[in-house]
Amino acid sequence: MGPVRMHSQVLRELADVIARLVSIIFERSWWLGEPPEDWKKANATPVFENGKKEVPVNYSPVSFTSKAAKFKEQLMLEMIFKQMKYKKVIMSSHHAFTDT
Repeated sequence: MGPVRMHSQVLRELADVIARLVSIIFERSWWLGEPPEDWKKANATPVFENGKKEVPVNYSPVSFTSKAAKFKEQLMLEMIFKQMKYKKVIMSSHHAFTDT
């Protein structure tokens, strides 16, 4: 759960109710070039990697952001990827960058 403290199941169940509002927020964010302040916040948690648990460098930080921020990030990534394919910046031979 991210800093908004709303479980993703709640968002799924309210999708029909909040879809228009989220769409307005996305569009405004796009035109302003800035995400809402709440979307910049994250809850960071140390995750143990390996070695001795007493050694701080053996932990990596993992941040949990809001579901809306993650969704917008994924949406923008897809838009950029499609545009790059359309402009032939990425060819199908670039296996690491293809979606198939």
